[in-house]
Amino acid sequence: MTYASSARQPEPERGSAWSRGAENPADGPEAGAASSAVNDFNVVPITAAHAARQGAVRHADTSLPNPETAAKGKKSTPTAGKVRSDALRMLGCVRIATVRQMAQVITAEESDGRSYVRRAMVELESLGLAETNGKDGKHKIWNLTPAGQKALADGNELPARPKAGTGAKAVRAGFGPHGLAVTDMILAYTDTVLGSRGYLTDWQVEVNHAIKQTGLSFNTDAVLAVPTETSEVRLFELDNGTMSQARLAKEVWDYERYAGHRVWEGARGTIGGTYPFWQRHRYTRSTTFPRLHVVLAGKAEHLLDNRRQALTDAVQGITIAVWVNTLPRLQRDEPWYEIGVDDPHERRARYPEPVGR
Repeated sequence: MTYASSARQPEPERGSAWSRGAENPADGPEAGAASSAVNDFNVVPITAAHAARQGAVRHADTSLPNPETAAKGKKSTPTAGKVRSDALRMLGCVRIATVRQMAQVITAEESDGRSYVRRAMVELESLGLAETNGKDGKHKIWNLTPAGQKALADGNELPARPKAGTGAKAVRAGFGPHGLAVTDMILAYTDTVLGSRGYLTDWQVEVNHAIKQTGLSFNTDAVLAVPTETSEVRLFELDNGTMSQARLAKEVWDYERYAGHRVWEGARGTIGGTYPFWQRHRYTRSTTFPRLHVVLAGKAEHLLDNRRQALTDAVQGITIAVWVNTLPRLQRDEPWYEIGVDDPHERRARYPEPVGR
């Protein structure tokens, strides 16, 4: 399978999130998912792996600053207290980050901005709210302590996340590079697609998806809670070049297994009916299964393109919406490639009904 080299680029739809080409309708509660998807994404119909570009989002949360906007006005030195609070909020969302990554969000200055953040992190460390447990090259990797997470919760700065870890164990175990790549992905998507770093507080990392009855359980690298017209979140998986192509493909197929599982609903003794597990117990305000974004990083760009092609081949025929991009292309605001289309009708046929309640 080869990429369509001359795929036309759709114009972003104004006044709504995105629109998508037609899908197969289905009977039952998922019937409206395909037809309503035209109001969700702006994507050319899939052939092999068409390029697709996302439109802008209308309303921005301004809970974190946008340095580019601030830089247009009078240059001002950020107060120490504001830098500390912004650093706490950012680490509460992305879990781990370097001073460079935090300065990219918090301040409008380049080298000076890092010095502001560095001083703030030293102060937070002395207060027991942040700590380092490893380095990325010469750069310290920062994460919150449990006390730092409690400070955020007590101040109602972020939605309650009682099961969120600090990331310290992962850094000590040597998985810091993956976590930092996830942070880079979040920053790139927030800048290039959402267009405002105020959306940073709408991210959550390492979100578990599990179905106890089947034993299926996996962690999604990042979930963005900025709704489209048919789905309340967007799912993100980042491959930092450390897993085999077969393992990467299996992780993508696990999302289809999750989307395909159905459960009985209705009082015992009645006929009742079956419904998608995700729609009744997880994303209850969504009419289509959330789109999965796969971002490839950690290797030379031509090798990432090879992995993108291999993944396209490996997930051919998948019945959930999957878009793939490389981290360098995402940072340059280049189009995504659509390698899977949401098809609830085919998905229901592929996964049998549960035997009983």
